[in-house]
Amino acid sequence: MILEQILDQIYTLPVASKKELMECITEEQYPKGHILMQADRVEKVLYFIKKGIVRAFAPRELKDITFCFIQEGETVLSMKSYVENQKGYENIELLEDCELYKLEIKKLFELYNRDIHIANWGRKLAEKELLKIESRVISSELLSAKERYDKLMKDSPGFIQRIPLMYIASYLGMTQVSLSRIRKEK
Repeated sequence: MILEQILDQIYTLPVASKKELMECITEEQYPKGHILMQADRVEKVLYFIKKGIVRAFAPRELKDITFCFIQEGETVLSMKSYVENQKGYENIELLEDCELYKLEIKKLFELYNRDIHIANWGRKLAEKELLKIESRVISSELLSAKERYDKLMKDSPGFIQRIPLMYIASYLGMTQVSLSRIRKEK
């Protein structure tokens, strides 16, 4: 997905503001398995995914807990670092070779102070990330395991081919055996 499309789906900026924002963004590539962000560290950048898919997970002693997948056109950031400049709780691992757009948070905040349109774009970015989190929390609390699986397949049918089943099971809050049983019923 091209950068301009990604920025526009967050909030449409005037041409001059978008140009100024895009000038602060660079492209990077990393291989599958790369840890893009680490727990217990203040992250100084955010990314937009041009190509690829990543998972956010909390490391645990017995088993990591995957709590989201992020794909093309979406934003990768540690909200705790972005909002409070504090250490995040998540690791971000690349599940495929990825092409990313990188933006330093410090530069972004400087733009917020200079350009109200970019500040509004940043507000919309934060709002969209909040709604994603809210949706995940509500799904995990209100839906059964089968309903969570059905929702994932409806919202992101390609995930099943791109993401190892152990991560999908973790994300859905079930064992791989339970996930296999649900998939077999389809």
